[in-house]
Amino acid sequence: MPAAIHESRPNRRGVEVRERVLRTAWEAFSREGFRACSLARIAADAGLSQAGLLHHFPTKEDLLLAVLRWRDELELDQVGRTLPTHTGLSVLSRLLRLVEINVELTDVVRSFTVLSAESVSEGHPARDWFRARYTRVRAAVADALQSGVDSGEIRAGTDCHAVATEVCAVMDGLQLQWLLDPGAVDMVALFRDYARRLDAALRNPAREAPDTPDGQDTRDTGDTPGGTAPSAAP
Repeated sequence: MPAAIHESRPNRRGVEVRERVLRTAWEAFSREGFRACSLARIAADAGLSQAGLLHHFPTKEDLLLAVLRWRDELELDQVGRTLPTHTGLSVLSRLLRLVEINVELTDVVRSFTVLSAESVSEGHPARDWFRARYTRVRAAVADALQSGVDSGEIRAGTDCHAVATEVCAVMDGLQLQWLLDPGAVDMVALFRDYARRLDAALRNPAREAPDTPDGQDTRDTGDTPGGTAPSAAP
């Protein structure tokens, strides 16, 4: 079936070119930020003419939003889309796992930090995207915590949305400090300690914490923020 084979090649090539442009743009935005990057430079780095790049992404804003959606999909695949399905305090273990993964993804974390900081300015093309993303993440964490309130694991009256906002702020703040001085900031250890304190503060005293034999490494269970949840691979 030569005709069918012939028709599939341009599509496959188009996908390959598109992904190469997205990877190149992601790296460029990470180094320089959105405003300082030029489409001509991104096109050249991706091995295309500017006209060739514009064939796939008509504007610089279109390219930025495509890059953000692309990275978001890769991240969701990496964490196995597990965050929204975890309930109660076990969500803290999943967030700890995400921090552990991010330590191995310096370039990804740097790009996210640069672009999210830029997006706070009025008129930035990624402003709505980041706002929606934070709304979605806060809601996922809050829903997981609320399920713990409903089951009696977490103290009644806990403001789950406020806690979710705090957790996101701690994660982002640690990421920023780690990027600036990775030798001085142990992001995983600091978030693990924070998650332990938060677990203790939120846990309903009427519900006993899971027994942990003295000296046993709680990372074997993946049920408490003191250890590593089973790998989902943000």
